[in-house]
Amino acid sequence: MILTCPECETSYFAEPDSIGESGRTVKCNSCGHSWFVSAAAVAAPTATQAHKAYRESQRRKKTAQARTTAASMWVSAGAVGIAMLSGLVMFRQQVVQAWPQSASTYAALGMPVNRFEIDFVASEAERFFDGTTPILEVRGLVANTTDGLLNTPLVRVNVLGDDGAILETALAPIEPAVLGAGAEGRFTARIEAPPVEAFELDIRLAAPGETEMTATGSTS
Repeated sequence: MILTCPECETSYFAEPDSIGESGRTVKCNSCGHSWFVSAAAVAAPTATQAHKAYRESQRRKKTAQARTTAASMWVSAGAVGIAMLSGLVMFRQQVVQAWPQSASTYAALGMPVNRFEIDFVASEAERFFDGTTPILEVRGLVANTTDGLLNTPLVRVNVLGDDGAILETALAPIEPAVLGAGAEGRFTARIEAPPVEAFELDIRLAAPGETEMTATGSTS
């Protein structure tokens, strides 16, 4: 006869006489599980039946192993994905510095990143005349937020219309050009004859590609 462990599905060949008329409890050598085999369940199989039962047992074992392997692969892939996401969050400053376009993605996820590591502390705008020429002067203070030295970028001042379109741009350097840890620097952007339809100002640090642009009617 063939005994199949209901726990791990390992099959064993056993003599019917070893079970007895009242049945008996048997134990799986593979997983240690014990179960009761009744005399009514005992029947001497033919060679064909025994072979078929063995093949079925092996098929079930292979199916179980395949499922276990697939589950392990999914768990491993999930662990790798979680590790990658954690790294993208923990090292987002470095990611944005290497790939500036990712800054908008982080911002959309509620994790804005200051890739320049420089904060605006204060800013003010003043209009006056230099002789008969109207002048718009924008002044401000920035600070190094790191514990090391930073080369300062240019400050970009955009003059916007009431529809948000850029009407005029000025680029201004930060002085000093290198800021120490926690140090502050100043900038002054000057725009001659600013557009009369100017509505508001957009003040930001200029990206590397923007440092070469020349703003009409402005000095930096």
